[in-house]
Amino acid sequence: MNAKNAISWFEIPVIDVKRAAQFYGRILNADIQVLEINNGRVGLLPDYGGVGGSLVENAQFGYKPSQEGALVYLDGGDDLSQVLNHVEAAGGQIVLPKTALGDYGFAAYFIDTEGNKIGLRSIG
Repeated sequence: MNAKNAISWFEIPVIDVKRAAQFYGRILNADIQVLEINNGRVGLLPDYGGVGGSLVENAQFGYKPSQEGALVYLDGGDDLSQVLNHVEAAGGQIVLPKTALGDYGFAAYFIDTEGNKIGLRSIG
């Protein structure tokens, strides 16, 4: 970790890591590698040289998908519409369409296949 960030890693709880990996792989246009770790399974999300995260299926950690609590924003690229356009076809639900944040770009929220509310941010 060279650059300083407030976040160093994030985990998104899932019920079925293979289903979640297919969903995120489709909307992010990325291959999500699924691994067996600590008596559970994880799907590694692309980090593009920055902060990384994973999908976590592991009952012993007490993780439960939720629409409440902390909100993780994934990088929506140059225009988050390109990601958002795949959400419903991949089995998710858009709950906040692309919304302007003034000088801070754009944001959107969706519910993934596991029941988590996830945000997207982009400059355009």
